Amino acid sequence: MLVGKGWVQAVALVMIFGFFVMGILAFRTYTASMPMPERVVAENGGQPVFSGEDITAGQELFQARGLMQYGSIVGHGGYLGPDFTADYLRRSTQIVDERLRAAGTQDPQGALVQEFRTNRYDPATGVLQYTPNQVAAFEQLTQYYADFFGPQAATNGLKADAITDPTEIRQLTAFFSWTAWASAATRPGHDYSYTNNWPPEPAVNNHPTADLIVWSALSLIALLGGTGILFAIYGRWSRKIGWHSEEAPRISFRQPGEVGLTRSQRATAWFFIVIAVLFLAQAMLGALAEHYRADISSFFGLDFIVNLLPFNLSRTWHVQLSLFWTAASFLAAGIFLTPFISKREPKNQHVLVYILFGAVAFVVFGSLAAEALSIHGVSWAKGPLFAQQWEYLDLPRVFQVLLTAGMFIWIAIVYRGIRSRLKGESKGNMPWLFFFAALAIPAFYAVGLLARTDSHLTVAEFWRFWVVHLWVEDFLELFTTVMVAYIFVLLGVVREKIALGIIFLDIILYSIGGVLGTMHHLYFSGTPVEHMALGAFFSAAEVIPLTFLTVEAWAFMQLGARQDNKSSAPFPHRWAVMFLVSVGFWNFLGAGVFGFLINLPIVSYYQIGTALTANHAHAAMMGVYGMLGVGLSMFALRYLVPREKWSDKLAKISFWSLNIGLAWMVFATLLPLGVLQLYQSVGNGYFEARDLAYITSNTNVLLEWGRLPGDVIFLIGGNLPFLWIALQGLLNYRKGKTVDELPSDVLYTQLEPGTQSKV
Repeated sequence: MLVGKGWVQAVALVMIFGFFVMGILAFRTYTASMPMPERVVAENGGQPVFSGEDITAGQELFQARGLMQYGSIVGHGGYLGPDFTADYLRRSTQIVDERLRAAGTQDPQGALVQEFRTNRYDPATGVLQYTPNQVAAFEQLTQYYADFFGPQAATNGLKADAITDPTEIRQLTAFFSWTAWASAATRPGHDYSYTNNWPPEPAVNNHPTADLIVWSALSLIALLGGTGILFAIYGRWSRKIGWHSEEAPRISFRQPGEVGLTRSQRATAWFFIVIAVLFLAQAMLGALAEHYRADISSFFGLDFIVNLLPFNLSRTWHVQLSLFWTAASFLAAGIFLTPFISKREPKNQHVLVYILFGAVAFVVFGSLAAEALSIHGVSWAKGPLFAQQWEYLDLPRVFQVLLTAGMFIWIAIVYRGIRSRLKGESKGNMPWLFFFAALAIPAFYAVGLLARTDSHLTVAEFWRFWVVHLWVEDFLELFTTVMVAYIFVLLGVVREKIALGIIFLDIILYSIGGVLGTMHHLYFSGTPVEHMALGAFFSAAEVIPLTFLTVEAWAFMQLGARQDNKSSAPFPHRWAVMFLVSVGFWNFLGAGVFGFLINLPIVSYYQIGTALTANHAHAAMMGVYGMLGVGLSMFALRYLVPREKWSDKLAKISFWSLNIGLAWMVFATLLPLGVLQLYQSVGNGYFEARDLAYITSNTNVLLEWGRLPGDVIFLIGGNLPFLWIALQGLLNYRKGKTVDELPSDVLYTQLEPGTQSKV
């Protein structure tokens, strides 16, 4: 092993600690979350109001019809429609208040607070009692939501008559009512509700708890102290860690036309063209969803667009495609790098790549079609093959299983390709780290299978955020680090020992905050308070490695240029490296700064589900994984596209247009929208900040239209050149030398004596 065992031991210690605590939190999620009653009955007389089966059916309908991509529940979901927990709570309190005043109650506000905060759930029988006023509110709101999702649906930003079945409306209202009850009813043994007094609602005395404020302060201390410790360590050992520690000998880069490719590498050209097409489609759907926020019920007079692609469907596809095309870029890049690592190609490896390509295409396009049928409410489109699931895991259950299986097939392809290399390597060296990091991708995505459509809401939130946060922000980051480091080792820019040190350090830094930081998504999802305490404290620590990576990005950017000056041949990957450098910038800004902005409990209490969340999501997802996906694609396409067909100019245009377009999106629209919405939430109320009347106000609409120039730059200057380069890769993927064996230093030639890494 090229590095000391202390690195491995430190990684093991961090992982064991993190997942041991996560195991405890999982147990607490199952045993101490907001209870789901078996029956809800009237307090006087015991007449049934709705049942636990109705709540579950309403929850499944909420997902299947794409309503989680339209509005939100307990703060999570889409941002055009209301948060239905907060919406039901406010409207029910208004109804109860009117009834109390009509009855001549002496202190109607005090009586209202008592009705909503008194916990009438009996865990022994599973029965929840509603007061007569709460029952009356439920019946009135059932009619309100019948109008909202029926005759008024089109003006509310949904397809016309989205849901009209009375039974379905009642089940949907039962789901909203249950979450609203949990948001106000006092948790046994405490003076706050099951959702830590979220949403902010003065009518029921929902105000920030002591835990919210204390853990916000402690999070700031963790960030400041951790950053200081990191820079103290970095200052002391900066010559031994980081990209700038490289002392590689003088080399000459082999130009793309001189590098032979295997059949499996050439087969990835099909992946890259599909990646570019899906990226373009995803960006266009994002622009359509944005248009609906500026003009909620029309698209330049083209009514068929509104009917075919309503907001919740366009956002579903937009979110799903963002995961599909970036994940596909990881799969393709992994396959492309494998022969460079192993130096040989197993027989018929390319056949397996084509099979994987077909399987991925089936999952992508099949799931998109199934989601459309589910959202449009086609009568026969029900069940695990069609029904849409939780946000980010929207693809129907059958396709989710198939996607997981497809990623394990990818692992088999990668393992088959590097098996001979693994036999002679220590498990702490680069080939094994490449394999382990790749294996973590399907393994941790598979955890999302535990979030079923009929799972308890809090339990489902716990497991789906393992995918949304832990899979994306920890293990994809890990695979990113390994691949980028390996690319630089293969290019002869860094020694393997230096790359290993960077990888192990990043694993430790990411995992210290990233594992337990997952819980910052569950502050208000009905979990006990320890989820908030640990989530707040450790999510603050997530910013620390991003600060470190920003410092290191400058040295990283100079690596290619430094060797370019030494080399007798030009560095062929300038724009691929520029995309990787932009990943560092957006990682710090989008994931770090914008993420920390919304992760403090006291801030999240008022802003969850607002444009500040969307601001973080776009800057982090596109800025990190989007730029990375394009950068990895550019690296591979540089070898697939013949020299005379390659255009550095188009790559340059794509790079600057994507970054300028994203910056425009963030700073001209999403960030100011989010700040104004946060101000509205704190000043006037969370309900008011999520109300359609506020979302479609003149100021907001003006800001939404202000994003148009950035979207045009992004689409025309960013997407189209990338698509053209990917098309050239497909049209020319059979050209050039095809090999089964590769030389030891496949991408460079050493020009002077020195110790160079084995790659």
